[in-house]
Amino acid sequence: MSEMSGTSAANGAHAADYGAPTAAGRPDVDDETLAAAVAVANIPTLLMVLVQMTGELHWLDDPYRPKRQPGLGDNDTGGLAPEHQQEVREAALEAIAAWRDGRPMAIGEPDDALIVRMLSTAMGEHVPDEYGAFTAAQLGLAKFLDHDPINVPPGFKVLVIGAGASGLCAAINLQQAGVPYEVVERNGTVGGVWWENRYPGAGVDTPNHLYSYSFAPHDWKMYFCLRDELHGYLEKVADDFDVRGSIRFNTSVERVSYDAERQVWQAEVRHVADNEGRWETGRLGLSATPDETGLRRRDNGAATAPGANGHAQGVDGPTEIIEANVIISAAGIFNPPIRPNIDGLETWSGETWHTARWPADADVTGKRVAIVGNGASCMQTAPEIQHDVESLAIYQRSNHWAAPFDQFRKPVPDAMRTLFEAVPLYRAWYRVRLGWTFNDRIHTALQKDPDWEHPERSLNAQNDAHRAYFTRYVIDELGDRADELLDKVLPTYPPFGKRMLMDNGWYRMLRNPKVELVDDSIAEISGQTIRTADGTERDADVLVLATGFDVLRFITTYEATGRSGRSLRESWGDDDASAYLGTVTPDFPNFFTLYGPNLQPGHGGSLIFVVEMQVRYVMDMIAKMCAEGLGSVEVRRDVHDEYRDRVDDAHENMVWMHPGMTSYYRNEAGRIVVNSPWRNVDYFDMTKEADLDDYVCEPRAADRELVAD
Repeated sequence: MSEMSGTSAANGAHAADYGAPTAAGRPDVDDETLAAAVAVANIPTLLMVLVQMTGELHWLDDPYRPKRQPGLGDNDTGGLAPEHQQEVREAALEAIAAWRDGRPMAIGEPDDALIVRMLSTAMGEHVPDEYGAFTAAQLGLAKFLDHDPINVPPGFKVLVIGAGASGLCAAINLQQAGVPYEVVERNGTVGGVWWENRYPGAGVDTPNHLYSYSFAPHDWKMYFCLRDELHGYLEKVADDFDVRGSIRFNTSVERVSYDAERQVWQAEVRHVADNEGRWETGRLGLSATPDETGLRRRDNGAATAPGANGHAQGVDGPTEIIEANVIISAAGIFNPPIRPNIDGLETWSGETWHTARWPADADVTGKRVAIVGNGASCMQTAPEIQHDVESLAIYQRSNHWAAPFDQFRKPVPDAMRTLFEAVPLYRAWYRVRLGWTFNDRIHTALQKDPDWEHPERSLNAQNDAHRAYFTRYVIDELGDRADELLDKVLPTYPPFGKRMLMDNGWYRMLRNPKVELVDDSIAEISGQTIRTADGTERDADVLVLATGFDVLRFITTYEATGRSGRSLRESWGDDDASAYLGTVTPDFPNFFTLYGPNLQPGHGGSLIFVVEMQVRYVMDMIAKMCAEGLGSVEVRRDVHDEYRDRVDDAHENMVWMHPGMTSYYRNEAGRIVVNSPWRNVDYFDMTKEADLDDYVCEPRAADRELVAD
């Protein structure tokens, strides 16, 4: 786990070496260390620091104005001439040292217009005016997450389901506001999918300086961290904010139901005994669909649920009822894992497991390995194991676009880590630039141009330019095997039509003679033989299922019953979930879903920031419930339906509705259920505060009883 508290940093250096603040709140960094940090700093970010610290706006103009860079890199030089880079570094070093020594910042709170001008300069492209308030919040200049104490009525309680990234965010904000709460978590520790998924190469495909909480900065060792560092971060956050004592671990929620008369939710929970890391590697251990309890079943019929270490757990102990006024469901969508519908799969006699249940003792060295599926988990796993196996056959279900990954496995230099820790303004602007690059920047490229002459391959001129850029990259990476492999790997649909993956050596791996990419569908499995539709048979020792999760169905790990007695599954249908703001659903009062329907940022970026916006909204609603004496808030049906229509209408013009592909974003009827059509700045405005006019509100039951007396 990466540490920055106490006496040691992640690499064993003293905390003071990483900019530990003095009692006065300024960093304790000597001139030599600071000079080394500024010497490797990102020029566009340094410019923003320089402007705020000195108030000199000429740094926003030529010859210092950065040039726009294609792709997703940091643009460290900004495209500036060497002599101008040096001018920026020298001026920034002087300004930062003066600030360290006590000089106040010249522009402590730039207005929205200046913020937009600065961000436009930093990115080398136009940023719309509406991003002023949005960016100010990211910079900490405007209140974002409100931690003012909430005066809750006696007995008021919130139940949070899940202690992954979303659940921790909710728990921390509830605790900061003084709202009584409890978290139930089926695993033995925090982290959710980042605890359960530990396949080789598992890691983030969003920069972790962005894929982290705005209220919990961290001394990251890598720009795109692997699973262990990210899980360590979540563990550290849970400890730093002292929420672990409010979490019931190894506790599975079986069902929740709403008592309309008493205005409370009743949650039936059960202790889940961990199997101490044991996993049946010779059996799949997962059924194709959940049973009525929401749990998966072993092949022998015994109920199981994902547990600590990501392994199977056995159900143990009686059920217990927990009551709460409000439920925040943070169960996520990347569970439970699913297996493909392949004839004879149950006859497999070799070792087999899902990527999400990778055994701790798994060893593929010298073995013939077959991977079914070629999505994100396969793209991370396969390059990692390619040199260990005897052979690797990857059964491709459909091809994907993958972007250059310049910072893959790239460590953050010690000097840069110094700057992140010593100068919070530098870290804030670095994060803001990442947010623009990975979030809203490409949103316009995902919109259909009705006059575009090549709708079969792209959506508009910008999207077509992306296609040309990525195609050149793929050809270069395939090298002397491009003629042989290009038709197999190059998608015919527009870029971003499916989840854009990050290339961590995938294309270069395909040049490895040990690796075979099979693009014929699997017809049948028998014993340890896989036969494809063209009749070819291939044997394997290990079968890995990289087949994803039951994403479309949402909230499948427990049953939820609303005011009317109807279940959430009945209200949503099997795969047609919808929620106002992705958060609340009619007939389910006081029930909030984090990472709900139509909230995945499909155009890229950090889900954590989306969750923070949701939590801000939920906290505002809880504050209003307490202040107004409300016992029940239920989103109006017309508000929900109008929002759903707006979501669907927006998607009609977007890449995910392109007819040339299928994806897990769309349900059987073709409706986009998973992705959000909104820019982050749009959702930021939508969730700024909860409007009680959107809800059917009831006074607290206790107050009504007092009136009746």
